[in-house]
Amino acid sequence: MQSIIAVSELSKVYASGFQALKSIDLDIRPGEIFALLGPNGAGKTTLISIICGIVNASTGGVTVAGHDIRRDYRVTRAMIGLVPQELTTDAFESVWNTVSFSRGLFGKPANPRYIEKVLKTLSLWDKKDDRIMTLSGGMKRRVLIAKALSHEPRILFLDEPTAGVDVELRQAMWEVVRSLRDSGVTIILTTHYIEEAEDMADRIGVINNGELILVEDKNELMRKLGRKQLTLQLHDPLDTIPDKLSAYGLELAAGGVELIYTYDTQGEPTGITALLGELQQAGIRFKDLNTTQRSLQEIFVSLVKKPA
Repeated sequence: MQSIIAVSELSKVYASGFQALKSIDLDIRPGEIFALLGPNGAGKTTLISIICGIVNASTGGVTVAGHDIRRDYRVTRAMIGLVPQELTTDAFESVWNTVSFSRGLFGKPANPRYIEKVLKTLSLWDKKDDRIMTLSGGMKRRVLIAKALSHEPRILFLDEPTAGVDVELRQAMWEVVRSLRDSGVTIILTTHYIEEAEDMADRIGVINNGELILVEDKNELMRKLGRKQLTLQLHDPLDTIPDKLSAYGLELAAGGVELIYTYDTQGEPTGITALLGELQQAGIRFKDLNTTQRSLQEIFVSLVKKPA
């Protein structure tokens, strides 16, 4: 499948000497939701800004649907909608006017019916005549999304789109994102709410210290790195783990009434059958058991803690 965005050996060094990006290679597939995760200062916004034509790269290149972002700036920028982190809006304008104006900036003819559809989709229709300065922070963020969608882009960048947005509005926004993806729009998002990436994304990239340290299908990432834990609720509490069970790396928890076994999901065998057999031989009885898998949050933390 041909990439809709292709990033090749992209680096960015600012005048201060700070290197924000280090030889980034990345391909974004048409129609996917791609989540870019990383701590503050990792390079997420710089990467997005370069692709959108806001910041110039120091080295490397980017193409959008086969068009070079420098040579064919107008073509590539018209294919992209960007929702920035900052709540930068025309405070004294009405919602309707500012969204309509954004459409005109891209040379699109007036289309009141389309603007109406966007505002209704984002639950802004009843605010269409309100000045933006009177809106709540969550509503202002919705206006930014409406502006980004005003010219019917094929690609939508969402840079921390739900920061400062309450849970109800956040869920409504993700319903909109899913419907856009279903209509063929490619979505690239950054978020601090890692559970959103786990729920929404098709693929996940992790960036740290300006380097793209991992790009993986979400399900494959969870399979590879999502270690599982087997927790046994013991019938009688243990003071210590018997030496004969030391090879399993067991942990005692909850005052000795829980025994936790961590195993690799890729491991064959997992060792569970052998462990249960040895527990029985040791006279250790349990009354219940359950398994849990590492969340994407835990995987992310483990990745960014590694030396860059």
